[in-house]
Amino acid sequence: MILACHNLKKAFGERVIVREGSFHIEEREKAALVGINGAGKSTILKMIMNEEPSDGGEIILAKGKTIGYLAQHQNMLPDGTIYDELRSAKADIFEMEQKIRSIELELKSLSGDELEDRLDTYNRLQSEFEARNGYACESEITGVLKGLGFSEDEFSKKTDTLSGGQKTRVALGKLLLTNPDILLLDEPTNHLDLNSIAWLETYLINYPGAVFIVSHDRYFLNRVVTKVIEIENGEIRMYMGNYKAYSEKKQQLRDARLKEYYNQQREIKHQQAVIDKLKSFNREKSIRRAESREKMLEKIKPVEKPVEVNSEMHFSLEPSCVSGNDVLTVEHLSKQFDGQVLFRDVSFEVKRGEHIAIIGDNGTGKTTLLKILNQVQTADTGSFTLGAKVRIGYYDQEHHVLHDKKTIFEEISDDYPMLNNTQIRNTLAAFQFTGDEVFKEIHSLSGGEKGRVSLAKLMLSEANFLILDEPTNHLDIASKEILEEALNNYSGTVLYVSHDRYFINSTASRILELVNQTFVNYIGNYDYYLEKKDELTRAYASGASSGSSSAANSSGSGSISENRAADPGSKLSWQEQKEQQARERKRKNDLKKTEEEISRLEDRNARIDHEMTLEEVYSNSVKCQELAEEHAANEKKLEELYETWELLAE
Repeated sequence: MILACHNLKKAFGERVIVREGSFHIEEREKAALVGINGAGKSTILKMIMNEEPSDGGEIILAKGKTIGYLAQHQNMLPDGTIYDELRSAKADIFEMEQKIRSIELELKSLSGDELEDRLDTYNRLQSEFEARNGYACESEITGVLKGLGFSEDEFSKKTDTLSGGQKTRVALGKLLLTNPDILLLDEPTNHLDLNSIAWLETYLINYPGAVFIVSHDRYFLNRVVTKVIEIENGEIRMYMGNYKAYSEKKQQLRDARLKEYYNQQREIKHQQAVIDKLKSFNREKSIRRAESREKMLEKIKPVEKPVEVNSEMHFSLEPSCVSGNDVLTVEHLSKQFDGQVLFRDVSFEVKRGEHIAIIGDNGTGKTTLLKILNQVQTADTGSFTLGAKVRIGYYDQEHHVLHDKKTIFEEISDDYPMLNNTQIRNTLAAFQFTGDEVFKEIHSLSGGEKGRVSLAKLMLSEANFLILDEPTNHLDIASKEILEEALNNYSGTVLYVSHDRYFINSTASRILELVNQTFVNYIGNYDYYLEKKDELTRAYASGASSGSSSAANSSGSGSISENRAADPGSKLSWQEQKEQQARERKRKNDLKKTEEEISRLEDRNARIDHEMTLEEVYSNSVKCQELAEEHAANEKKLEELYETWELLAE
């Protein structure tokens, strides 16, 4: 065991982060810490690093072991370059090399015992230098920098000129080069493109030490971790396996708990009905039997109803009208900045109902393309045409569509003046803005809060063509899953840019990869893209010449479709997968609706029970009869719903 946390306690005022939470990490183990935004994940990492005091418990790092920490915000050394910053991680090795070179120069002028002493020192340093892979030090630094997406001409960039994302990548590279026994990484995939994330996955999987990761990237967690530590409502639980195994196990436990709850509720209602019937006989024996059953009921330990999954945010996307079949036609579009060509002569079409993900490395022009389609920027050449009755809803990752000086309430009310105060508050409550929070100014919000406001506006827009730029940025896993469900149930058309591979896999039916200044088209989700990437990139985007770009765009879609048709087994499995996903979505929706109906009827019967105790009701025989009949009808319906729920849950 390399790290152990026992009975951790932490609270900020009345807000409890963790109460008596315990977990451990073994040597070489790769573990994840997951939970909703605000659950306390970063706080726990800071407690481990002694940057935040705990209120109780103990944190034990195995004797002689080193720990490295990547925080979400970085400070760089002044006046240094990117390469200098990473080179500083190996400073002791470079210092050792200098000593070796210095001794080599000294040896020529030494003799006797002095020569023997210096040779001993030289041999010792040389052995240590080789053991620590000193000869490969420079190439290791270069490999890490390139793996994290830096080109060689960026190595000499000054760190004080870098963006926040670039600084995070530099800090991550520096940390990896220090090779601590355990790595603590807080959102390491933020600001990385798909290739860099894939490189980091491979690096961490093969890392000889332990890794403890906070991340909302589910695809990344599936690939890297073998244990998931969850923090929820101040409690810490451990699950063995990757994120998928954790998610399935958590759902199984919740379903089992919910089934236990509903079975107990049904048994309680049944026993109560028997008790009421026995009492109604009004005989001494029947009353004694009723009292006996009541004592048994009192001894039953109530099963607590599990918290509703994804209960924090609720929304659905509904287009106000159906567009024509041809939603978007892009013809011969080109764009460059400061002489750097982003894309040239690209052409593609978007049809009604398609869910298309645009992917590619950072800086290739994905966001620029979306801005052109939204007329925020202009193309250098080419054009695009929107189809009949197309209404665009735009989600901007930088949230330029929001107004800094406005409050959240004003942001909605000014754009949707037909909504009254209650409707606006109800909408914002669905996105976790309640009470006086609706009067916060936009400029004071976090990235995640701005994202929720943008999603609220998107829902109200009733658009039939959604154009989304990194919609999952700053969202926690639960919120991502809600957005995925909303998009999968959306009958309109979606075109989005994302680095979230799990999100792409769940929502995309087609992928456009921007590579070598052109687009390569994949008719499938992210798994299909991975399967065909090398083959199709060679065929349609092997070079950056204008001719190859035109060929890729004029024939890419058709050629890929032919490639797909030539592999009926692959196509069939993809269709089956989509059908299975649709069935599973329907099952989950039906299950949720059943649970909601059960809760509604249970609440109604509780209100009826209360009303029957009121004098104005129990003194009114007609009203009593009506309520009794409604109560009985609800009970009958609840019995049917319990059976339906069991079938759906199983």
